[in-house]
Amino acid sequence: MLKRIKATDKHDMLQLLLNFPEQFKRAIEIGKSITHQLDPDKIHHLIFAGMGGSAIGGDLIVSCLAPQLNIPAMVNRNYRLPNFVNQKSLVVICSFSGNTEESLSCYEDAKSKNAHVLCVSSGGELKSRAERDGFPIIVVPGGMPPRCALAYLCIPALDFLTKTGFAELHPSDVFETQQLLEQKASAYAPDQSENQAIQIAQNLSNRLPIIYSSTDLLHVAAMRWKGQFSENAKVHAFFNVFPELNHNEIVGWEKLPDFLTRTQILYLKDREDHPRTQKRMAITGKILEKVTNPVIELETEGESRLARLFSMIYLGDMVSFYLAMLYNVDPTPVEKIQLLKEQLKNLPNGLS
Repeated sequence: MLKRIKATDKHDMLQLLLNFPEQFKRAIEIGKSITHQLDPDKIHHLIFAGMGGSAIGGDLIVSCLAPQLNIPAMVNRNYRLPNFVNQKSLVVICSFSGNTEESLSCYEDAKSKNAHVLCVSSGGELKSRAERDGFPIIVVPGGMPPRCALAYLCIPALDFLTKTGFAELHPSDVFETQQLLEQKASAYAPDQSENQAIQIAQNLSNRLPIIYSSTDLLHVAAMRWKGQFSENAKVHAFFNVFPELNHNEIVGWEKLPDFLTRTQILYLKDREDHPRTQKRMAITGKILEKVTNPVIELETEGESRLARLFSMIYLGDMVSFYLAMLYNVDPTPVEKIQLLKEQLKNLPNGLS
């Protein structure tokens, strides 16, 4: 594996992944430095606006804080914000590059609706506009693919929401998550003989990953796994959630039998999954294993919701990297995304 990594990982994504605990630690320090104040009594809606790797941080925050938030919270992946956004809304515009056209469009939309705006970016046009208009911005380090900057894109904003009283994030939860990530970075290093991430990647080689989780905590992790497989390993992957998939997708496991044998279901599981959902997962697995490979079941680690969520996300990041190595592809370039952006540049967009 080490020889393959040296030959294939030309942009050194492995080091970015193994350094993720240090990024998490640095993101905590950035969060502590935020001084902007906001009266939570004046905010009735919380909207994160972003795309791709920049949006997933909002998903993580919404999922992590779900038991605490007493206002509606959502992630918006579009050029426009929902019509209900107004002066009682907090819109967090997330764009790692600062140049994502959908995010910039949402920025202007939020401004026109007199919403409260908080920006998260490493620079670019978003930083320039926020400084021009007097909106607060959390500036994070750049120089990496957005999907590798997850801690920067969520931890400072999570700290801000805690400071302003929207939710309570205990320092012990952050400390636990930091320690767990450090342990996992060592365990997932390529020179480790009992490497769970490599073992999972080997089971996925030449199979289509199908990621299933509950909606209670890990739906964002399932979404993240799907995106990482596509961007890093350059393969299709699909995800869905319990209990919804039991009302439709389960029936799709019937036709195209040759194709079904080349799929691999992964269950992302958490101890706080609804008891009925746990039963559904067990029964569904027995039904589907008759037409495909045995389900790979993965459990979160840690005590706090933050630690458990990051434990599963970090595992998926490492699995997608090792799967890229097995396919002999450099995980960093995203050529089709760049091609799309270049062609969009030649078209009038009507965006300010």
